[in-house]
Amino acid sequence: MPPSPTPAWQQTLLRAWTQRGLLAWALWPLSLLYRLLIGLRAALFHTGLLATRRVAVPVVIVGNVVAGGAGKTPVVIALVEHLQRRGFRVGVISRGYGRSQAGCQEVTQQRAAQEVGDEPALIHRRTGAPVFVAEERVHAAQALLARHPQTQLILSDDGLQHLGLHRDLEIGVFDERGVGNGFLLPAGPLREPWPRRLDLVLRSGTAPTFDGFRIRRTLADHAVTQDGSQIPLRELASQPTAPLLALAAIAQPEVFFAMLRQQGLTLQSTLALPDHYDFKSFLTNEYKGYRLICTEKDAVKLWPLCPDALAVPLMAVLPDEAWQAFDSRIETLLAPATPP
Repeated sequence: MPPSPTPAWQQTLLRAWTQRGLLAWALWPLSLLYRLLIGLRAALFHTGLLATRRVAVPVVIVGNVVAGGAGKTPVVIALVEHLQRRGFRVGVISRGYGRSQAGCQEVTQQRAAQEVGDEPALIHRRTGAPVFVAEERVHAAQALLARHPQTQLILSDDGLQHLGLHRDLEIGVFDERGVGNGFLLPAGPLREPWPRRLDLVLRSGTAPTFDGFRIRRTLADHAVTQDGSQIPLRELASQPTAPLLALAAIAQPEVFFAMLRQQGLTLQSTLALPDHYDFKSFLTNEYKGYRLICTEKDAVKLWPLCPDALAVPLMAVLPDEAWQAFDSRIETLLAPATPP
């Protein structure tokens, strides 16, 4: 049996989050309870009854105000690679959503993506930066610094709402949905009330009506194989060796399929899977005769089952103005302290 697509109830809820229709208004009383709970939690941190803990280096949070993927991980990768090119020693922390191994874990090439999380595994594979995952991000940061004491800066993949870790810079990432219908969960997509203060706002698409730097989400001009070899997409478009079946286990799989078609690829079939799908029930013999093509996030879990699958990197392209604003803040954070 082919794996099940995103459940119908989840698709219905996602549609409801785009406008203030009947379902959104029916769920609105629950969103008031959610607002009360997160307000109480924030107050506990503000008064010190719950502790916000610092680590020895600056922390940059890259996260979402809305539920679901908004292209955050490609942004993290772009930021890490940019900082590495500038000579900074950067580490990354994450909760590792959907991982099978609990506790604080270091992400390595030898660890299965299912054990540490697909996004942390992808970030480590693409950047080579040290990556640690833990339920409490402060534990991941402490473990990373103990193992890699030369680290100058830590980026957190998600965590805007994780108030137990002090942050020095907050970056919010939005896609074409913006803030949806503007309601809090479960009546809308908001994890916390909007607007709220952010140091940098990065947004793709045209839907958001608030200020921020416009970024471009695009595909690389090549696909990669399990061993890291590259195959130009124009070659796959003009001389396919087998019918292409595109699959994606991301928040908006149809966006990925459309981007592949825009590159000239003919997709014989597509398979939309639930976000963070673990591929445990994926039977490759169901797709004999096809060449599978997917995102890198999916490939780190699919390759052990289907080593000839192709992965197309998703890229976040930031404008010069965004890089200038980011660099200015990073230089301030890493500037030597002036002696009294």
